[in-house]
Amino acid sequence: MFEIFLLSLVQGVTEFLPISSSAHLILISKSFDLTEQGLSLDISLHIGSLLAVIIYFRKDLREFINNKNFFFKILLSSLPVMIVGFFLVKLNIIQHLRNFKIIGWMTIIFGIFLFFSDKSKETKNVDSNFDFKSVIIIGLFQVLSLVPGVSRSGIVISASRILNFKREDSAKIAFLLSIPTLSAVSLFNIFYLYKDGSLNVNIINLLAIFFSLVFSYITIKYFLKFIKKFSLKIFVIYRILIGVVILYFSYS
Repeated sequence: MFEIFLLSLVQGVTEFLPISSSAHLILISKSFDLTEQGLSLDISLHIGSLLAVIIYFRKDLREFINNKNFFFKILLSSLPVMIVGFFLVKLNIIQHLRNFKIIGWMTIIFGIFLFFSDKSKETKNVDSNFDFKSVIIIGLFQVLSLVPGVSRSGIVISASRILNFKREDSAKIAFLLSIPTLSAVSLFNIFYLYKDGSLNVNIINLLAIFFSLVFSYITIKYFLKFIKKFSLKIFVIYRILIGVVILYFSYS
């Protein structure tokens, strides 16, 4: 039960903050030698985060019915990471990226990148300025999130800030882009388990979905409030500190 709670907390908090959920889940699992961490549980954690975004942005999602153009843009911006991610998994390249040294360096490098991107002007908002140029640029940047330590939310926010979107709108773009991305990851993994004959749902999966949903929802709500008033500097500092710690243990 403690393992489920801990992994759900890590997933819920780090999926939407610019600090890399995959890196933290890998680190927590290896550091605590957790026995519950597996594909089935990973799917449950991501489904919880997906449900949290859908519930929080339910009003925006309803507007998609009347604004199919915006829905198409969100989907288009998510296609590059889905396509590249599919081939990385199929070619088994993704597993070679999951090591402490890569996580450490990516955490630091893209933390610094987040710092400089956040210095951009705040002149654009998602309702008026999310054009196809922005869609393509942000979508291509999001591909980098396939490397553990980069952070999907972090790289999308960084790309959006470089394009001069306001901080809150940059975060909103990152959250909305997580819907097709998390959906694709969950469906792909569910299909994989189905083909493998190991697809089943138990109380552990349901608890993971519930806790991940709760922690994800809370994170989304308060991160949007935080980002209205403050810069992203605290996340940059955190990334550099944890990156240094990871590299210290990796090279010692």
